Amino acid sequence: MFTFLIVLELIVSILLILVILMQSSKGGGLAGTFGGGNVGMVFGVRRTADFLIRGTQVLAALFIILALVTNIFFLPRSGNAQSVLQRGTPSHGAVTPQLPPTSEPAQGAPAQTAPPPANGR
Repeated sequence: MFTFLIVLELIVSILLILVILMQSSKGGGLAGTFGGGNVGMVFGVRRTADFLIRGTQVLAALFIILALVTNIFFLPRSGNAQSVLQRGTPSHGAVTPQLPPTSEPAQGAPAQTAPPPANGR
């Protein structure tokens, strides 16, 4: 069931991308590339815009609902269902990161000095 919902989510997402790209923006957008200008001849310009807007709304709602249902009910879980934030800090004590030991410059190599302060003093 999980695999089926993931495949369905992918199909809905691809359809949503295509419907959004078919809508014409102020500059013409990508609608002309995918034949969006010709769709207006079939339905009429106003009905095409209404159809694409309604299709975007339905596909977006379906995308969100599928994502929530998949996550809440069908996501495979391990034995420990707590998130990292719910677990808190480990009880064995926190390990502080250590800096690597500095090595002394080789003989004959110039020692590095700090750059002069930016305020000119």
